[in-house]
Amino acid sequence: MRIITIIQARMGSTRLPGKVMFDLRGRTVLARVVERVRRSRLAGEVVVATTTKTADDVVAEECRRLAVEVFRGSESDVLDRYYNAADYFHADSIVRVCSDCPLIDPEIVDQTIQCFLDAQADYASNALDRTYPLGLDTEAITWHALKRCWREARAFYQRSHVTPYVYESPDQFRIVRVRGREDYSDYRWTLDTAEDLAFMRAVYDRMEDKVGFSWRDVLRLLAQEPELLELNQHILQKALQEG
Repeated sequence: MRIITIIQARMGSTRLPGKVMFDLRGRTVLARVVERVRRSRLAGEVVVATTTKTADDVVAEECRRLAVEVFRGSESDVLDRYYNAADYFHADSIVRVCSDCPLIDPEIVDQTIQCFLDAQADYASNALDRTYPLGLDTEAITWHALKRCWREARAFYQRSHVTPYVYESPDQFRIVRVRGREDYSDYRWTLDTAEDLAFMRAVYDRMEDKVGFSWRDVLRLLAQEPELLELNQHILQKALQEG
């Protein structure tokens, strides 16, 4: 089975434009995500899917610097971008990761993929019944399920968020909900605001190994310095929008 992990990235974030190219202690946010996903055992080939807009030329150039394959497609129809990227790289299964997750953890990525494989599922996610911090989100989907989504999804939010058509149709797809043993869902480890960036930089500042630290290391840090939570815990996450 050919697994391709696709990291979606663009400069046009509405809340924090250009965030994928922000410096995160010596490397871009995108570079941090790529290097952490590459540590996964099961992620297969890692590629970046950006848009065809001129503003995202810088993303494509960063991908070349990182020696990671890049695919360019629609900005608003992210489902179409994923479908065409998966088709281009001949994926049998696709793992979805977002570029605003610079604390993404290879252990969690592998756990989600392994559950997906073991269950021979159409789709698996660790965010449907959230137990992990927001920002460790990983999804896996078969090529056939993704293709069906691409053909049948009509609502704007289904196409801009890639996978809602699958998990809103549990009677049509084999879905696996990946859960952890403990509930850390109150933690916010995603990058969407200036406050989130301050939190990420504080975490990276305190990690001696900027590449190899785990999500458990971050939990230990926050237990030692709970005041770091005050940097961004008040931020409300955007909900899926229809339109």
